[in-house]
Amino acid sequence: MTIQITMPALSPTMTEGKLAKWHVKEGDTVKAGQVICEIETDKATMEVEAVDEGVIGKLLIAEGTEGVPVNTPIAILLEEGEDKSAIKDASAAPAATKPAAAAPAPAPAAPAKPAAPAPIAKPAPAPSSGERIFASPLAKRMAEQAKLDLSRIKGSGPHGRIVKDDIDKAVASGTGKAGAPATVSRPVSTMTGSRQDKLVPHTGVRKVIAKRLTEAKQQIPHIYLTVACRIDALIEARKQMNGKSEAIKVSVNDLIIKAAAMALRDHPDVNASWTDDAMLLHGAVDISVAVSSDRGLITPIVRDADLKGLAAISSEMRDLAKRARDGKLKLEEFQGGGFTISNMGMFGIHEFSAIINPPQAAILAIGAGEDRAIVERGEIKVAKMMNVTLSADHRVIDGALGAQWLKTFKSYIERPTTMLL
Repeated sequence: MTIQITMPALSPTMTEGKLAKWHVKEGDTVKAGQVICEIETDKATMEVEAVDEGVIGKLLIAEGTEGVPVNTPIAILLEEGEDKSAIKDASAAPAATKPAAAAPAPAPAAPAKPAAPAPIAKPAPAPSSGERIFASPLAKRMAEQAKLDLSRIKGSGPHGRIVKDDIDKAVASGTGKAGAPATVSRPVSTMTGSRQDKLVPHTGVRKVIAKRLTEAKQQIPHIYLTVACRIDALIEARKQMNGKSEAIKVSVNDLIIKAAAMALRDHPDVNASWTDDAMLLHGAVDISVAVSSDRGLITPIVRDADLKGLAAISSEMRDLAKRARDGKLKLEEFQGGGFTISNMGMFGIHEFSAIINPPQAAILAIGAGEDRAIVERGEIKVAKMMNVTLSADHRVIDGALGAQWLKTFKSYIERPTTMLL
């Protein structure tokens, strides 16, 4: 009998996903383990493999469709000896259901293939009282924001389901209005071209970032501590290290990661998390490093950073940062960590306070290195200085403990040779 391939749950928090791309088409023969599609989740974009062998009889969900609930059939697989007539038979009797399998590693999100042009959405007759309207979660949210009546919009998805494209067409054509015009941040421009307002749907990653940071500011009592570090010796040490070999190119950020890791080793109470029942002291020193990507901010982790040399940290960080920007990190490479570093010095930011990444208890914000006038032994001199700000969960890290940690971190930064001992 036919086999239904369903939307898999690719992470513990996943309830729906975007079918970003099909790697097969109807009529293709597939083998177990073959990549058949890419699914964008709330964490990353993952390649999905077939569990069984057979022929793709029908693709039920078009690529680019967002808000597909977990366990929703996305394709029908024909077993050996079956033809397309079996698909009609399957509509009368439930088909065997097999979830697709996730590939070991994520793949970069691919732009959705444009679907065949559909006619402009026309108002559909309102359903009778109590009749259910089928629409994707994203379409419902967009309709609510645009104040559209879903009962007046004709769906182009499977079985008449209303999808994102239907809402976009309704907004563009002015159909499906439920009374008052949509409310946006400013009046919608009547001008044509690029100056017109538009709604850009949130990605799964952006929604997760928004949810976690909102919870962090609402639920974590932040305390902020700032100190200025002199980095002349750090820059000179980096120059000497990089001059020894073309294969080793240590960055200032690599040295900051090492200094933070060693300070956490010296003050294990900072390498901790709050729980309602007890304080969780992390055994390993795992440093999360904020990396900006097209999909949003992601924090790959340098595991056991206190035990690794600068060359190893540098090599690992370059690889993690590249794969983070390409969307190729594995889940275990950016989930976890006990402490985060966010460096905005390369953007010329003098100083900032970062939001804690729960369930961690601290994040270190790094500002730009810049020449400043300082007083040394009664004389005014020019020194390269860098401001760093520790945001700490006051339930876990008291002000005095945070100050002690910053003092130790500063000593490693200003005397970089001590990190090599």
